[in-house]
Amino acid sequence: MQDRIALIGFGEAGSTFARAGGWEAACVFDRKTETAEAKAMQARYDEAGVTGAATLAEALAGRPLVLSLVTADQALAAAEAAAPHLAPNALYCDGNSVAPQTKQAAARAVEAAGAHYVDLAILAPVDPARLAVPLLLSGGQAVAAVEALAALGFQNLRIAGDAVGRASSIKMIRSVMVKGIEALTAECVLAAEAAGVRDEVLASLDASERPRPWEARADYNLDRMLIHGLRRAAEMEEVVKTLEALGTGAEMTRGTVRCQRAIGALGLGTPPEGLAPKLAAIEERTKPA
Repeated sequence: MQDRIALIGFGEAGSTFARAGGWEAACVFDRKTETAEAKAMQARYDEAGVTGAATLAEALAGRPLVLSLVTADQALAAAEAAAPHLAPNALYCDGNSVAPQTKQAAARAVEAAGAHYVDLAILAPVDPARLAVPLLLSGGQAVAAVEALAALGFQNLRIAGDAVGRASSIKMIRSVMVKGIEALTAECVLAAEAAGVRDEVLASLDASERPRPWEARADYNLDRMLIHGLRRAAEMEEVVKTLEALGTGAEMTRGTVRCQRAIGALGLGTPPEGLAPKLAAIEERTKPA
């Protein structure tokens, strides 16, 4: 089955899946191969054993299954660029974290070209879950997509319905809580550190909720933001679109966008181990000049 798949985008998700599944026959296109990062991307292809295509058209040629895993701000552009090159009746599985309206727009482009669009939501970090990561699918060809993805080694697949946008609605609205808690954590512990009351604040939180010590939770949440904040900010902008379309308000989510972007833009690379070193590094980079 792997010789039938094309991957658009080869970041964390695409490369993790390809290595875990042994997709040596997959054909991949990542637009970074057209930039100064081409050499690093080729090395990533080589490590995973996949074939890198020079163009999107080359990657998609004759491939009946396409998995799009780009950044949120490029999801619609990727679908529109791919549409003219898709094989007839190909399954285009859009696994990007975007609003249902964005996926519906992408579906129109894909289906106008004679292919089938599937709304795919990835509901947890791909590492360390890899092919066991929970996937939620919706759309008229969701059943066919489940069969195709299961053949590639995915183990945790569920259909949410036959309407494009339903799977992404679940993902987007869930993200209000998941990414919102991360942003609130940053605001809380940074203020607590500045006031010299971090230990007391975290202890009071531990006293009211004990699924995991808050020292560990705060450390983990900041780690995710420092590494993935820019990507998550783009995703949360799509969450704002989702909530605005529902008319329920998105003020906290707008704040989450700003906070994720600010933390992610600090450029720490690999964050230091432990909460206190992370807080110190953030403080150092946010001091007034």
